[in-house]
Amino acid sequence: MHQLADKVAVITGASSGIGLAAAKLFTSQGAKLVISGRRQVALDALTAEITQAGGEAVAVVGDVRSEDVARTLVDTALDRFGRLDVAFNNAGGDGGMGPIGDMTLKNWRETIDTNLTSAFLGAKYQAPAMAERGGSIIFTSSFVGYAVGFPGLAAYASAKAGLIGLARVIAAEFGPSAVRANVLLPGGTDTPANHANLPGSGPEVRQFIEGLHALKRLAQPEEIAQAALFLASDASSFVTGAAIMADGGVSINRT
Repeated sequence: MHQLADKVAVITGASSGIGLAAAKLFTSQGAKLVISGRRQVALDALTAEITQAGGEAVAVVGDVRSEDVARTLVDTALDRFGRLDVAFNNAGGDGGMGPIGDMTLKNWRETIDTNLTSAFLGAKYQAPAMAERGGSIIFTSSFVGYAVGFPGLAAYASAKAGLIGLARVIAAEFGPSAVRANVLLPGGTDTPANHANLPGSGPEVRQFIEGLHALKRLAQPEEIAQAALFLASDASSFVTGAAIMADGGVSINRT
């Protein structure tokens, strides 16, 4: 039996990496999707792939920092499919690295808006839309800012840690309406975005990052998507307000 049969899900950051893997997995488990990202071509390709496989998906191109986009995603789910059951707020970015003393206010605000304000805007429309039937809201956070403080990532760590507080308030406010809110905290994941963060670096850099993890490797996006599926599905029906680690042991490893 499909774990998301007859459910409707919004996935942001769906054009690559974890979001792309989640979109493919969720639709294979029966979900109808509203997918979002900033790249029209990539979203069109994903929509076509899902449709050819017998699934249903509609794409909304836009920036998650826009309240209009947040509203449109929910409206599209309701207009096209009649309901909203799952929201995987996955879009984000590190905003660039640098010490606090050199960080500009513009960089700080852009990073906070991309990772935290966007999540607030999403939930602002998602939670009320789910309140009649219940649902699951998921935020992609990070072990950075929760278990580890990496130099040079002050804005990113602050935003990702803030998602945990946001999810817990949503869980408390909407729990009586059977709306759950949880945070997924991946470890290092082998995505195009992470490749771009290490331009020109050799295999020794990857080996170092892999070695930080207890499992001595990076995650594949599909592995993180499986953790998101657990939080999206009824298998996690009594899980809310939680920070779920899927970090390969990076937060506990000292070897």
